[in-house]
Amino acid sequence: MKATTSTDTKEQILNVAEHLFAERGFAGTSLRSVIREAEVNLSAVHYHFGSKEELFSAVVARIAKPVVKDQLERLAKCQAQDDPPSVEAILEAFLTPPLQVVLNSGDRSTNCARFMGRCRTEPDPIRAIAEKEFGDSIKVYLDALGRSLPDFSRTELDWKLDLTVAVLVRVLIQARKPNALIRDNSPESIQTTVSKLVSFLAPGMRS
Repeated sequence: MKATTSTDTKEQILNVAEHLFAERGFAGTSLRSVIREAEVNLSAVHYHFGSKEELFSAVVARIAKPVVKDQLERLAKCQAQDDPPSVEAILEAFLTPPLQVVLNSGDRSTNCARFMGRCRTEPDPIRAIAEKEFGDSIKVYLDALGRSLPDFSRTELDWKLDLTVAVLVRVLIQARKPNALIRDNSPESIQTTVSKLVSFLAPGMRS
């Protein structure tokens, strides 16, 4: 029988916390419930994460880090080819990574999507934790949009990008359901979904 490692324990805690935060929200999730469902003791949670806020931050970071890394790399490629890039190219670079990361998370994909949706409805300062993890990407994309759409103020572009994120989260939450925009996690399905979203969102960015 394989022994449980520290990494296994940490991943189990993260998986359970992600599920509970997605289902109940931050306030509705106690460390006691995480401990019970993860079948670990309190010292394990404190050892790996510390407080409930730090556990929440770790759940966000597990999703955000690969998404942000890919978003920044894709935008850099766009800007190397054409600076400023088109609004369509910026949106494609922004939307593709979260769809790929969440939909390719295996058994976690539904919880990932629901958790991202929860992050947007949490009150401050909890919502601020999530915003901080995605902050580097948001700032760089706002800068890029500002160069491509110089007639709009930073504030206008900020709420336009925020609405883009809201649409993205909705698509992720509905993924694989009947009549969903995206039915599976194949590269073709993800690309088709991104193309449809870009066609829908780009005119709104320009208006």
